[in-house]
Amino acid sequence: MANLLKEGEVAVSIGDLAKAYGLTTRTLRYWEEVGIIESVQRLDGATRGYTPYYFRRIKFILKLKELGLTIKEMQDLYVAYGDAKQTDKMIPRLIEILDQHIDKVDEKMAQLGSLRKEIVEYRQKMIKHLALNSQEPAGQQSNSDAER
Repeated sequence: MANLLKEGEVAVSIGDLAKAYGLTTRTLRYWEEVGIIESVQRLDGATRGYTPYYFRRIKFILKLKELGLTIKEMQDLYVAYGDAKQTDKMIPRLIEILDQHIDKVDEKMAQLGSLRKEIVEYRQKMIKHLALNSQEPAGQQSNSDAER
């Protein structure tokens, strides 16, 4: 079990675990509630004792968040990881999820490329408009002024 201490390991409080990763204790409790980390049994009836396993698990979750995975996707991975804690069973699902995220990023990049092109073209149009207006004698209004 992940919460069992191995020889030489020390369990830490939820506050110390949260502080180590710049999280709040509420975040860790939420992750327990939604099932992306296991609930921790209280050591002395009051204090939750987190083993080094949890440090590795939290580090992995933070990496998944950085990569843009949702809570739901992390829940799916945890289910694939299973009670047996077999990473090899989780990796194929992680690869599927990462492939979906790559596709989404590619789509967003294409949209942003298109938007950039449109902005550049419109900017050029405005530069030309400004140049034309600055060449007209004072007091005359161009037809394009009515278009603005």
